[in-house]
Amino acid sequence: MNWDWEVVSDFMPKFWDGVIVTIQALAFGSLIAFALGLVWAIAQRSERKLVRWPVTAVTEFIRNTPLLVQLFFLFYVVPEWGPSMSPLMTGIIGLGLHYSTYTAEVYRAGIDGVPAGQWEAATALSLPKVRTWTAVILPQAIRRVIPALGNYVVAMLKDSPMIAVIGAYEMLGEASAFSNATFTIEAYTVVGIAFILIAYPASLLLRVLERRLVK
Repeated sequence: MNWDWEVVSDFMPKFWDGVIVTIQALAFGSLIAFALGLVWAIAQRSERKLVRWPVTAVTEFIRNTPLLVQLFFLFYVVPEWGPSMSPLMTGIIGLGLHYSTYTAEVYRAGIDGVPAGQWEAATALSLPKVRTWTAVILPQAIRRVIPALGNYVVAMLKDSPMIAVIGAYEMLGEASAFSNATFTIEAYTVVGIAFILIAYPASLLLRVLERRLVK
């Protein structure tokens, strides 16, 4: 392939626009996934069946439904019942909601990994449930699962191109639009390199973090 630097130069403004969209989708989607996943995990441990069973059913349904289908549903179907959202906002909510069901399982594993003695000590001290969770259980559980949560951030990065199907043009979406208009492929190469430069160092960092937290 003959690399055309003029084509690459023409694509770069669109590429940076895509980078901004990707960062926004990844950052806010991760926040939703982390926060909502914790809610799911705690709700699934509720002693009340009316709380535990519906939450389990919802998370299982979302986890076993393709992300692409969920994005189409949020963008095209939900507005029929309520206010419509921008493509980017829909993409953020879709990514966050989808991955919250996976982070919920990560949190659950972390909570289950807290020694039983910690629960017993909190009970012996007559700590309220909220205090037990916030001061005893969650600090230990979250510390254990940080590397696993990071893995899902990387996975979300790799799934972020899906939001282009609803009009939120991230890096790959911008590359596709540019290539279709110019009949070139350099834009795809630039985006591919960008994904490698982001994802691979992030995965190495997570391995280092995991080793340090396990000690």
